Amino acid sequence: MFDFLSHYDDPTLLGAFWMTVQLTFFSAIGSLVWGTLLAGMRVSPVPLMRGFGTAYVNIVRNIPLTVIIVFTSLGLADIFGVTMGAPDDFALQGFRLAVLGLAAYTAAFVCEALRSGINTVPVGQAESARALGLSFIQVLTLIVLPQAFRAVIGPLANVLIALTKNTTVAAAIGVAEAALLMKEMIENEAQTLLIGAVFAFGFVVLTLPTGLFLGWLSKRLAVKR
Repeated sequence: MFDFLSHYDDPTLLGAFWMTVQLTFFSAIGSLVWGTLLAGMRVSPVPLMRGFGTAYVNIVRNIPLTVIIVFTSLGLADIFGVTMGAPDDFALQGFRLAVLGLAAYTAAFVCEALRSGINTVPVGQAESARALGLSFIQVLTLIVLPQAFRAVIGPLANVLIALTKNTTVAAAIGVAEAALLMKEMIENEAQTLLIGAVFAFGFVVLTLPTGLFLGWLSKRLAVKR
């Protein structure tokens, strides 16, 4: 039944999913850092920073991810010459550009998840910290964000799972991840349903343990109020 797999050696199949894992990992780090900065901007007392954070989130999360990924390749690389440090290695360049696009897109959702967590922190704590002479940055990093992160582990888990599935869009710019291999296999083999089942199972293996672990961690670290 699964004879079609014999045409694709294990390193190819596993390598495609390994590329998906790498895309998810590096994009998650980038989106977490940028999303945290955006969340800080959204609650900043500086109107210009609040305006930038609000505009970024509202614009980026309403643009299709495919458009963003294609723009990073055709726009940044082809038009503006952004090579991400790999001018001669097109595979590495495509990978880095895909990470950039995924991180930029996912950061908008990380920001909103964190902002909801920030809103759960009692206002009195921030006011007390300011009364003690702490700056806005100190209040945010020492008091508000640690509690906000604990409150939004569940929502951030959903964002991470969505990011894992969104990595399939990187196939649009030729990144050799799971979706690109699946497309190639479907074109060459007459086993569409079985191929789809194999790759669906692969993504379940990637996302289900992550969701279960982060769900457990969310309950474990939940802030008791």
